[in-house]
Amino acid sequence: MPFLVLGIVTAAFVISHSTQGDPLVSILGDRQMDNPEIVAAAKARWGLDRSLTEQYFIYVGNLLTGDLGTSIRTKQPVSQDILTRLPATLELVCAAMLIGSGMGIVLGVLAARFRDRAFDHFSRLFALVGSSVPVFWSGLILLFVLSVKLNWIDGPGRLDSRTIPPESITGFLTIDSLLRSDLAMFGEALQHLALPAFVLGWAVTGIISRLVRASMLDVLSQDYILAARARGAREGRVFFHHALRNALIPTLTIIGFSFAYLITGAVLTETIFSWPGIGSYAVDAARNLDYPAIMGVTIVGGLAFLFTNLVTDVVYAVADPRISVQ
Repeated sequence: MPFLVLGIVTAAFVISHSTQGDPLVSILGDRQMDNPEIVAAAKARWGLDRSLTEQYFIYVGNLLTGDLGTSIRTKQPVSQDILTRLPATLELVCAAMLIGSGMGIVLGVLAARFRDRAFDHFSRLFALVGSSVPVFWSGLILLFVLSVKLNWIDGPGRLDSRTIPPESITGFLTIDSLLRSDLAMFGEALQHLALPAFVLGWAVTGIISRLVRASMLDVLSQDYILAARARGAREGRVFFHHALRNALIPTLTIIGFSFAYLITGAVLTETIFSWPGIGSYAVDAARNLDYPAIMGVTIVGGLAFLFTNLVTDVVYAVADPRISVQ
């Protein structure tokens, strides 16, 4: 994992510094770029007067102390910016995973139960649409229909524009409102969370449901399922206790991967729904050529993939008795 992190840092550093734009324009503005003294002072302040090799080793050295640098745009430490925005992204991703994995498992199980029937075709079509339609299109359409036209749900943001958010405890508005016994704010936060979580979770529903369906059909054809039926076990017990339990084991891998993917892939969803997470922070950083912020988000995304893969491997070993952790 340390070598993979170093590879991620190196690749992100090289790619971000290979762009045509000049970050000094974002720092100083167009008018100040004609003043050589101000430009020289800004380069010295942000270390842009050094060679790329020097900048790279300085950055890696700072990373070893937990310093992600200072954002050019916000003038705040990147680690502080990310920690401030990360709870919003995690709340959205956790809700999306609950919706996506829940719908995916239910649709996959029922599709296998009613194979080649009407519900099987419907579930596969629903999953195909969710995994094929871009989230920016489905998000905009659902937001326009459900919020603007029908007024069934609230608009973008984590809360209404006039609502003052509570003092942060966990950073999750739904949890913080419950901890403060504020049911009105909990309902408001939940309404704002529902649609972006559904849009983001729908994207992984198709992958999970198709995998669960294929795994269920494969397990149902195994000899131990035939033996259980021959012993007179009820069909419900055979289907849910024997078949589903074993079919869900390979699904753990894709659920873990999907969680990491959603953390870094929530950029469009956060942009559409004005969600103040690290996705929108990454967009603002890219627009302003904010190298430290771009690098910080990239490292967080890489660590998310590595950590979730590690957790998934451990959970997989716990769920499958045939695998042992040495």
